[in-house]
Amino acid sequence: MTRLLEFLVAIVIVAVLGVVVGVAMPSTGHVERPLVISKDLRQVYDVFSNFRRYPDFSVQRTLDPQLKYELSGKAYGPGAKISWTSTDPKTGDGSLEIASIDPGFAAISDAGKGTIVWNLENNWRGHDKKFTITLARTGRSQKLVNVVWAYDVDYGFNLVDRFSNLYIHGDPDSLIQFSLSNLQNLMASIPNIDYSKMVPSIVDQPAKPILFVSTTAPRTLDDVDTASDKAMAEIQAAAKKLGVNIVSPRITFTTNWGDQNYTFDVAAEIDATTLKINGQDVELTAAQRPSLDAAAPAEASTSAAPAAPADAAAPGSKDKLGRVVVDGNVKAVLAFGGKALKAEWSGTGAGLPQTRQMMAAYSQTHGYKFDDVVFRPYDIQTKAPVNNHGTIEGYDEQKFEIYLPLQGDNLPDQTPEQEAGMKQPGLDDSAPAASSTAAAPAAAGTAPAPASTAAN
Repeated sequence: MTRLLEFLVAIVIVAVLGVVVGVAMPSTGHVERPLVISKDLRQVYDVFSNFRRYPDFSVQRTLDPQLKYELSGKAYGPGAKISWTSTDPKTGDGSLEIASIDPGFAAISDAGKGTIVWNLENNWRGHDKKFTITLARTGRSQKLVNVVWAYDVDYGFNLVDRFSNLYIHGDPDSLIQFSLSNLQNLMASIPNIDYSKMVPSIVDQPAKPILFVSTTAPRTLDDVDTASDKAMAEIQAAAKKLGVNIVSPRITFTTNWGDQNYTFDVAAEIDATTLKINGQDVELTAAQRPSLDAAAPAEASTSAAPAAPADAAAPGSKDKLGRVVVDGNVKAVLAFGGKALKAEWSGTGAGLPQTRQMMAAYSQTHGYKFDDVVFRPYDIQTKAPVNNHGTIEGYDEQKFEIYLPLQGDNLPDQTPEQEAGMKQPGLDDSAPAASSTAAAPAAAGTAPAPASTAAN
């Protein structure tokens, strides 16, 4: 009996000590980890201000490859939400929602620092759980970004939850540490360019018929202009022969911006989807990926192409991509149709490659999927130089609309800039740049041909 009493007293003493220790332990928990990234501040800020790239850097999918994510709420900023379900008890089910971002995206570059707060719901102990990401420029030239990712939790008066603070350096700490490491790799894949002055938008337009010519020129403005003018002359001659009208400014599809040469397609929209070629009506269709012949050798895609049959390029026939051969170098196809990221540029064509790179970086940080090899970026010249009695005027005052076709079904309808009603600085309102009046802005699957097969 004495032994039993001693055992019961010991249990009571341990319980009392546990309660005393629990009461003495902090009612909140905090852990943080820093990382310095060599990247533009706005880019890092954008990655944390939406959840479209979260699955790409979160360590959760490493723990459970079968993890399923679902996006909801807004696409960007406060109200954006991502939920996940997992059969792995270590990962469990949960969600993140952006509670606040400070300052707004338009002011982050000038402010040089910012804070993003995510509210967390999962199976970890405690309540009012949140991640706080603090960003600040650092380094001698202020070209680095110091990222501090912190986790905070409130345990309240739940003594069991308070004891879990002893393990805050377990799952919460490891998630932050490994996710930051993955983030470093993700950011390294994005072009390091400042796009904070660009005001892009997402546009959606129907398919349009075009005539186009594939060409290549050395990477100089004069050579590109000469090649473009020659291609447009061919397109105009073909349109006249077909009895159709050109109803758009010049469109340029970029195939390859090489070190020495620029490979591209020059195109123009026409007002007919059915062409009469050699007395036959030919209906234009969208370009298709070439089908793989089971009998063809595996190396056919990389080896030199065999000589084409004599009638393969006959006017009215279609090439392997489904594009109609019109006459000589001119082909026709049903282009555009879908969503694309749109930006604007004023000046000479020398600024177009940088704008395309900015758009690619913007898409990557906002989680907009694109394939610039198959569905190539393109630009529309909405204001061209004028030939005034042999003198070219307004060469530095050209205006372009640049488009990057987007892929996927879960794309937002607007960019954050569109939602905020922002306009591209430096572009006057009278310029024919609005998507509702532009000749042929468009989107996914719009290019006349995949880049790997565009040039003939």
